[in-house]
Amino acid sequence: MEAPAPFLYTANELFDWINGGPDFVLLDVRNEKDFANWSIEGPEFFPYINIPYFNFMEDVQGSIARIPKGEKIRIVCAKEGSAKYVAELLCQNGFSDVGYLQQGIVNWGNALVPKKVTGENEEYALYQFIRPGKASCSYLLIYQQEAMVFDPSRNIEAYQAVAQQHGSRIVKSFETHRQADYISGSPQLAEGKECTVLVNSLDFEGAAFPCEHVAHDAVFTFAKQGPEVRALHTPGHTMGSTSYLIDGKYLLSGDTIFINTAGRPDLGGKWEEWARELYLSLMLRLRGLDDEVLVLPGHYTSWSEANCARIFLEKLGKLRENVTAFRLPNERKFAEFIQDNMRPQPGVYAEIRRVNGGWLKVSQAEADTMDLGKNECGASNYGKVGVSAEVQRCAV
Repeated sequence: MEAPAPFLYTANELFDWINGGPDFVLLDVRNEKDFANWSIEGPEFFPYINIPYFNFMEDVQGSIARIPKGEKIRIVCAKEGSAKYVAELLCQNGFSDVGYLQQGIVNWGNALVPKKVTGENEEYALYQFIRPGKASCSYLLIYQQEAMVFDPSRNIEAYQAVAQQHGSRIVKSFETHRQADYISGSPQLAEGKECTVLVNSLDFEGAAFPCEHVAHDAVFTFAKQGPEVRALHTPGHTMGSTSYLIDGKYLLSGDTIFINTAGRPDLGGKWEEWARELYLSLMLRLRGLDDEVLVLPGHYTSWSEANCARIFLEKLGKLRENVTAFRLPNERKFAEFIQDNMRPQPGVYAEIRRVNGGWLKVSQAEADTMDLGKNECGASNYGKVGVSAEVQRCAV
């Protein structure tokens, strides 16, 4: 009897399986160092094991013996080839339901999962695009035949596809700040004549791609009105950090405030100065916003921060009550909090900042490598300091 052939699956399919209640074992055949540095995470826990590819080369049967029999096996590697090789070995040795990830871990790193935030009765549509491999969020706002994107990743086709489903086209791309942890898609969008890129000049002075500068309190609308988008300068994570208030209801906060902490202000090498600006942004510049405003952050730390619809958002009032960064009594205590939670930033961040200003050109392969790995933009060491009280995530 001929052995069954393994099949190819995509990163979005993997996310859907994890999200829907995983019934498989994920086998990661990357080396132990890469696996320990960065692995696949999702909203549900699942059996996840690491047996490096070279183990299969040196001891086929011993390696196969470590894999649970009779289970569905999904394999991931760095670039696809090693996973395919191991998948074929498993099929030849009695496993009947084996798949391997298309383009390997790079595919997972670039995947975007759109989640609709607005209800069916809204006259506009707001989507949160979750990037599971980076633990980041970007946004798409659609009104009639036009769309605006906020902090897009390089996979601009994902935003364009959702816009096209609504019969619209992307006409504006906003950057909340010059990203350090991933390469932005705004320069790609700027190449098209239909899309205007909007940035804060403090982060993008001399940018080597077409863009327009955004002033504090500037208001943007669609050709046929629709929801207003108001720019709020909220420096601290960077000096040009700008949040965007949509329709007075949704605050796209970039890296200013997350669900469980604030953005780290030390990436620019001026942590004391920037920490003060971040403190003032949280305590003064956002003070006029109502507690009912829904905050939609640029990053998350873990899936526990998502609500029951698997969307990352929370009422500003809840964050004011629960997030440590909002609850410190004065500027000095805030600076101490930042200092206690500082850690070295990845070396690649400096290069990514240059790419996002248009001053450094890299190949697709180089960009894929630079983009790998979870973000480190929050002012906490992955939960070392987070919320001061339990946030009831299903209450919104």
